[in-house]
Amino acid sequence: MPEHLLGRHEISTSAAMEQLGVSMGRGLAAGDVVVLTGPLGAGKTTLTRGIAEGLGVRGPVQSPTFVIARTHPSIVGGAPLVHADAYRLGDAAELEDLDLDLDGSVTIIEWGRGLVDQIADAWWDIEIERPIGEADDPENLDLDAPRTVVVTRHTQGGL
Repeated sequence: MPEHLLGRHEISTSAAMEQLGVSMGRGLAAGDVVVLTGPLGAGKTTLTRGIAEGLGVRGPVQSPTFVIARTHPSIVGGAPLVHADAYRLGDAAELEDLDLDLDGSVTIIEWGRGLVDQIADAWWDIEIERPIGEADDPENLDLDAPRTVVVTRHTQGGL
């Protein structure tokens, strides 16, 4: 991922979130692991759609909540995207049991904070914050509202 994408980004629309993802996806390669953290409706799947577009993988990209993990093959000869959701997993052992191809794909794990450090030596950590209030109403989760995206790089033993 390009260095200029590290740090804090203020995002005002879902289209801007997707465009940030496109920029990220263009800089990711096989072996990259991305952990997405944020409340329901924060934009984790929207960001992943953009990453998928930047990678040039087959869609559609949807939340993997019910299937746990979904693989999107490349349509441009690059790395596939593995999109996983660790929300319903109990621990890192269950994540490891998914037998994700961390070396041969770009792997995005929603809700993976605190688990991925058991299966990967390095990863990108992306936290998406959204305002609370009316946006927490389940009927409003898809509405455009400002988001803050914070991108950091982690490796075993520190940043």
